[in-house]
Amino acid sequence: MSTNASTMKLRFSPTSPYVRKVMVTATEVGLADLIEKIPTNTQNPDDPIGKVNPLAKVPTLELEDGRILFDSPVICEYLDSLHDGPRVFPSAGAPRWQALQQQALGDGILDAAILAMLEGRRPEEKRWQPWVDKQLQKVRNAIAQLEAQSDELAGGGLTIGQITVACALGYIDFRFAGEQWQASHPRLAAWYQGFSARPSMVNNQPPEA
Repeated sequence: MSTNASTMKLRFSPTSPYVRKVMVTATEVGLADLIEKIPTNTQNPDDPIGKVNPLAKVPTLELEDGRILFDSPVICEYLDSLHDGPRVFPSAGAPRWQALQQQALGDGILDAAILAMLEGRRPEEKRWQPWVDKQLQKVRNAIAQLEAQSDELAGGGLTIGQITVACALGYIDFRFAGEQWQASHPRLAAWYQGFSARPSMVNNQPPEA
């Protein structure tokens, strides 16, 4: 797969599902070897991330010409513009909107799950359990919709929607194993089992918590 890309620097955290999404995309489009990963601690006010991204979030991609790209949807679409193979972002029509909608649903799962995870790390006396419950209900609702749309996930070529949904489901397994969503969503579970066996997913798994 030919490219016109130069070396890029990715500010990353090894457990970030958004970083995983970027690296899975980079692997699938043949650009992973051109990305230098720079460990980043977004909780440290002295970390250089704040100088390149005003939101101080990962993933942040630094291009050779000095341009800075964030967050994961932007970075993934940029990477997809750099190669000559099949696009993971469909160019137009119903396939594009389906892929983008799936991406939005996957990112929404991640947004809610991370909010629940962070709240759960607060001291128990300061924790607001109704907030955690609300976020996890969003996750459950989204997974139920994905079960109903599992045929759409399984059809066609590789898309950013599939990548994002797979990374989101992987994050739920990583941080909320007690959800055990697979038992009540068999079609989605079967699709995920197959997709998560792709080398791009296997090689970009988060470390053990």
